[in-house]
Amino acid sequence: MRIISVIKGFIPHYRDIDEDFFINQEHSTIETISQTDQSETVVTSKETWKINEQEQTEAQKEIQYEIRDEASRKWWSMFNEYEYKPKEESRSNNKWYHWFNESDSVKERRLIMKLDLILCLFSFTMYWVKYLDQSNINNAYVSGMKEDLKMKGNDLINTTSLYTVGTILFQIPMMFLIHRYPTHIILPIMDLGWGFFTLALYRSNTLGQLKGYRFFVGVFESAFYPTIHYLLGSWYKPSEYARRAGVFYFGKMLGLCTAGLIMSSCVRLDGVHGIAGWRWMFIIDAIITMPIAIIGFFVIPGTPHKCYSIILTDEDIFIARKRLKDANISIESEGPKFFSVGLWKKMFTNWKWYMFVLLNILVANCSNTSSGSFILWLKSLNKYSVSKLNELSSVTPALGIVWIFLVTSFSDQFRSRWGAIFISQFFNFFCNILLAIWDIPYSLKWFAFCLQCFGWAASSVLYSWAADAMRHDPQERAITVVTMSLIGSASSAGLNVLVWKTSEAPRFFKGYVFTCAVAVSMVIVATIILPLYKKDERKHATENGILLYNSAKGEVPPTLPN
Repeated sequence: MRIISVIKGFIPHYRDIDEDFFINQEHSTIETISQTDQSETVVTSKETWKINEQEQTEAQKEIQYEIRDEASRKWWSMFNEYEYKPKEESRSNNKWYHWFNESDSVKERRLIMKLDLILCLFSFTMYWVKYLDQSNINNAYVSGMKEDLKMKGNDLINTTSLYTVGTILFQIPMMFLIHRYPTHIILPIMDLGWGFFTLALYRSNTLGQLKGYRFFVGVFESAFYPTIHYLLGSWYKPSEYARRAGVFYFGKMLGLCTAGLIMSSCVRLDGVHGIAGWRWMFIIDAIITMPIAIIGFFVIPGTPHKCYSIILTDEDIFIARKRLKDANISIESEGPKFFSVGLWKKMFTNWKWYMFVLLNILVANCSNTSSGSFILWLKSLNKYSVSKLNELSSVTPALGIVWIFLVTSFSDQFRSRWGAIFISQFFNFFCNILLAIWDIPYSLKWFAFCLQCFGWAASSVLYSWAADAMRHDPQERAITVVTMSLIGSASSAGLNVLVWKTSEAPRFFKGYVFTCAVAVSMVIVATIILPLYKKDERKHATENGILLYNSAKGEVPPTLPN
């Protein structure tokens, strides 16, 4: 039995923890403290009451109630997204260089560090591999694949669109699966399939084979992006999400960086064992993918409610559930079943699904990066070798890591998703308006391309905002996150063919003008979302210890809860 127990410790399994044990421990600790230091009721000049909550909550901890008169509310408070959240979540308590919130306990910080390692680091690594595999098609195209497979016209963009179609079709069942089945099984299986078809790409001898294999690469990619965002929203509080999602997104930029560097090395393998250099890239990508997919089976933790982690302790899981409960984040859906009319009526009769899906459609089309515009421009100059061309292609995504860090840090530090989206799209618009003009100095064009990843920097912020807005219903969040990704990818597949035609490279006038319009539209839609989000947050103010009234309307201050 002991051997079986040891073996079980290395195999992910459902963690059924005794929450009462940890609750009783907390009660005992508080009772000991209360014998020497009795709680007092305090009234401050800001009308803040500290009340003893020992007999009211599981946590048995003090909370602050604030009575707030909205008659003196300033107009710019509309831009304060945390206006109705607990004070410990406010910006003033944290510094930009702090990774943790100052209110986090030692045990919470230990838990967050573990989550950063097993969830953020893994998702970053897997996204790096995935985008390595995604972007290799552009690098292979300029490194001999075009000539070997006799590609012409819009064959490149059409092949890329087939990949997106595969992703779209198989994201539909993910709406049902990721909320109900173990993610530590779903993701590794899909990732192994991804690696297998990436390997198969090296055997492509015709354009038809290339398109077919690429379609199935997209099929097996379908679960990854929405599932990771669902997991991040299940473990982290709103004030922690954006930077962690940014770390996850770093993988995309690193994939773009290293695809060029790996392709540069693969060119030197040209002819080894009779295999062309561009084919070696698909082989190497597959070799990297397979072991990371297997590691995922052991490190993906599931959710706090359905945890399968072999790394987190029972106390870690309890703390994770408790901190989410303190932040009014539901970890278990008590709503209607997936196929019930009630669920879908709820989904389609509130603003969240429509507005976040719309905003993500814009995010999916807000960058010129996926078109390969930068590398195609470099190739058109006819001044770089194939090896040098692939090396230079890593410049803009490397800068993209910096842009993402700055934008997501702004979002978490200043507690402003709207502001982060505005900043990212300001630079995105500036970049694309320069490229739309085109006839500008060579150095200025280089500068414009160096800003091209600013558009994508808004993605992590958007998913953070969506997770926060739907924190009260995990099922609604799961469906919305998947449909955001699904419809965003679908729009990208169709629009890329229209506005980023390979035959128009490297000028892409329509593409750059279109991206400028998308950048402006993103700010407009985010500005529409902001008051809708604030209206919902106001409804939950009491849960966060904020009691509201408006003396200008003749309302009287509310009484404190008994």
